Amino acid sequence: MTLRHLTLISAAALLAACSGASDTVKTAASDTVTKVAGEVEMKGADLSGLPSGTYKSEQGHAYVAFQYWHQGYSKPIIRWGTTDATVTFDAENPENSTLTVILPVDDIDTGVPLWDEHIKEEGFFDVANYPEVKFVSTDINQIKDGHGTLTGDLTIKGTTKPFTLTGTINKVGKHFRSGVDMFGVSAKGQLKRSDFGVDKYAPSADDIEIMIEVEFQKVE
Repeated sequence: MTLRHLTLISAAALLAACSGASDTVKTAASDTVTKVAGEVEMKGADLSGLPSGTYKSEQGHAYVAFQYWHQGYSKPIIRWGTTDATVTFDAENPENSTLTVILPVDDIDTGVPLWDEHIKEEGFFDVANYPEVKFVSTDINQIKDGHGTLTGDLTIKGTTKPFTLTGTINKVGKHFRSGVDMFGVSAKGQLKRSDFGVDKYAPSADDIEIMIEVEFQKVE
């Protein structure tokens, strides 16, 4: 066997080893991401340390957004610039807690100025006649273990229908500067916009995914 053959064999072995190492790194990273995502999605925070009271959404960390398929090419994400959410929390009976959310239609942010104007017109949200979207909870299930479902009345363009969110209490604690009691929530749900009169171009892009990430701080 010549030196050239040995060199080629060594190079091939090195490439194989590097490829294997790369796969290992990718697998490890993927496992880590999957594990972390699984914990965020499934593991609810313990609510036993959260005192009863009124909690308001902290505007700097309140994200309510929706997503839809645009003719199958992409899934744009549209969010509200302002989220006014209030939780009245009952520590003794968490299922008796309530949530009210008000979203000003004028604060919808598509990231595209012309689309901002268009989506607020009559065929969509019709901000001139219906200035806000409102959700009021009617039933909370399994909140004791930090994750469950939240059902309520959702009102869009004067139409009110039952709407259910699946959510997780991510963390319960105190604000790192003020010491105020707080908690964070992730939630999601689905609806058809045409059910609420937001029906321009429907059935195209009729199925809407709702995504919510909100931190609440105690005010009372």
